[in-house]
Amino acid sequence: MKEVVMMDEEAKSKPIKFSHDIVPRIMPFIQKTIIDYGKKSFIWLGPTPALLIMDPELIREILSKSNIFQKPPPTAQTKLLAEGILSYEADKWAKHRRIINHAFHLDKLKHMVPSFHLCTCEMLSKWEKIVSAEGSEVDVWPYLQSLTSDAISRTAFGNSYEEGRKMFELQQELAKIILKVTESSYIKFLPNKEDRRMKQIYQEVRSLVLGIINKRMNAIEAGEASNNDDLLGILLESNLKEIQEHRNKKFGMSMDEVIEECKLFYFAGQETTSALLTWSMIVLSKHSEWQARAREEVLQVFGNNKPDYDMLNQLKVVTMIIQEVLRLYPPLLLMGREVHTETKLGNLSLPSGVQLLLPTIMLYHDQEIWGEDIKEFNPERFSEGVNKATKGKFAYFPFSWGPRICIGQNFAMLEAKMALAMILQHYAFDVSPSYAHVPYSVLTLQPQHGAQLILHKL
Repeated sequence: MKEVVMMDEEAKSKPIKFSHDIVPRIMPFIQKTIIDYGKKSFIWLGPTPALLIMDPELIREILSKSNIFQKPPPTAQTKLLAEGILSYEADKWAKHRRIINHAFHLDKLKHMVPSFHLCTCEMLSKWEKIVSAEGSEVDVWPYLQSLTSDAISRTAFGNSYEEGRKMFELQQELAKIILKVTESSYIKFLPNKEDRRMKQIYQEVRSLVLGIINKRMNAIEAGEASNNDDLLGILLESNLKEIQEHRNKKFGMSMDEVIEECKLFYFAGQETTSALLTWSMIVLSKHSEWQARAREEVLQVFGNNKPDYDMLNQLKVVTMIIQEVLRLYPPLLLMGREVHTETKLGNLSLPSGVQLLLPTIMLYHDQEIWGEDIKEFNPERFSEGVNKATKGKFAYFPFSWGPRICIGQNFAMLEAKMALAMILQHYAFDVSPSYAHVPYSVLTLQPQHGAQLILHKL
């Protein structure tokens, strides 16, 4: 572990020129291990044996057999943030997935598109006030974080938007404290102010969410709920239906479980999409020809009209750009699994307890799969679909794959397309001289020193 930390610190201490070849900076130890020992490499994580796997067919098998290759148990810190469907296994996962699925059906998502539009309009109106006629430098990263936070607050909690926003702000503070504690090199024996604040936030968030849920449940039971098109309303109705159909509460979620799913909405719906939008703007600021192509498509499909669901689905170039950004700058760099029961994987015999590390970003940057232009931004590779881009290999799954594929992938893509299309309608943008290209991973892959761009009104 000491070698991992040393290599990581050395890589991050060196500035890099603007390049999409970011693996040496963000994953130096894993990259060196795979170069030295191959695409199936054994390492130790402290006392725990682990396998690094970059073989596409083995990864397909791992992700398709979620009963054998399970997610590692959450740490005490991540439990404070949220548990929910991401951390559950077996029957409990299946029950939650069945109930939550209703909230992410496409017919439900169509009703959320106006919220994406409203939140993007609010962000653009802020830019309108600070961007001069000649163009102005703006760090777009915090604005895009606020945009996606507002969007998930509105789509998750509807009329309780303000309480939802407060809850998400507390969750963000908690995530920062947990990161600080995790990175700390000293061993603490007594509770400190960080511990006390983490527990305080946990209780505040629980109280806020419980208040929102109780208010909504009372309205549903009284037949007074006027708007159940938000995620919480759909979730509660689906949960109630499961309980009533089976006449047994065990078929539904408990109140504590509903609270955990609401907390999870923040990280699933905010962190990844804001990172995707930020990298999309950074990359397009360096590739003006693709920015122009995307804008031409947006204006052809939308003109200056309000985008709607059907229009968003016509954006082929914008979709190709998002797919290529997800290849070069995936929000999650690595996926982890744990062998639940002794099994065979290819020609390997694996005992239970072995950790499996799937460095997805390295798979997306593998020249054998993607070709010689692997380090270049080339959305054209996706013009005939993912299968053609990967030469038929299982080598691209930004929203995971198999039974545990991300339930919110359509939500995220609709939100990202709406925001990017509206930005392109109203602004052209170039990279600012003050921008430093320093990708780093916190919960997601982020620009460490911000995303300073020069915005020009159109």
